[in-house]
Amino acid sequence: MTHFLDIHKTDPVALRAILDQANAMKTARGDRPKGTPDDDLPLAGRVVALIFEKPSTRTRISFDVGTRQMGGTTLVLSGADMQLGHGESIGDTARVLSRYVDLIMIRTYGEEVLTEMAEHATVPVINGLTDNSHPCQLMADVMTYEEHRGPIRGKRVAWMGDGNNVAQSFLHAAASFGFHFTFSGPEALDPDPALIGLARKAGCEVRVERDPRAAVADADLVVTDTWVSMGDAESSRQRRHNLLRPYQVNERLMEAAPSDALVMHCLPAHRGEEITDAVLDGAQSVVFDEAENRLHAQKAIMRWCLGV
Repeated sequence: MTHFLDIHKTDPVALRAILDQANAMKTARGDRPKGTPDDDLPLAGRVVALIFEKPSTRTRISFDVGTRQMGGTTLVLSGADMQLGHGESIGDTARVLSRYVDLIMIRTYGEEVLTEMAEHATVPVINGLTDNSHPCQLMADVMTYEEHRGPIRGKRVAWMGDGNNVAQSFLHAAASFGFHFTFSGPEALDPDPALIGLARKAGCEVRVERDPRAAVADADLVVTDTWVSMGDAESSRQRRHNLLRPYQVNERLMEAAPSDALVMHCLPAHRGEEITDAVLDGAQSVVFDEAENRLHAQKAIMRWCLGV
């Protein structure tokens, strides 16, 4: 079964083929209205289940629109609808869903939910996000960087802030796509050391640099994310803000970076917290190209999973 569970669990040759197809599909659409179908309808007659235990804007809309553009239909289910792991096991839910739909995308909390779904499904499963990783976002990020600056291999990515699921997927991607990664954030929020080891073993230079200005000094790409993730307790908000305030992506920080460095944020952004308006809306920002490319990258991921 061809699942898309994590960047490092997918062959690098397949990852590159997915990006090539994403670019080809984006180019083929040109400027046609988003609601019109593609010329090629590889998902015609297919049903895609979209399961959301976590709230979503971009993931829900991009998978829904992408499926429709390719001729398929979607079944959108919330955690409350499914009651995953409550009353019916995740494995049994996967078995039943596999009798009804052709593909499952799940956005959930624990990695174990995704893993159990994939173990028991007889249709492909796509990781729409877990607490550990966000591989669809990384495919869009690599696609966006390469649109603007060419191949990402050998380039330097500087991450500012929390070593969260997106930061950890950047480490997966560093190993698969061959770029270098610098983490700059408080020690209490460092990414998983095992993932740093994974990237280093693949030949990538991985640095932990507590001085944010030093971290961006040679960066080709500066990336950040929200300081408080969905599901974090309100009591942790002020503590996180105090820890992360020195790592805000602002005008002063970007003055220390090369003038051609790009800026990314997977959104939603809390303007004035992890990133300022001036940077988010500035000339170096490719944040909204990045958001659009979720659509194209995920369409290609779905096609790869289904072999169409």
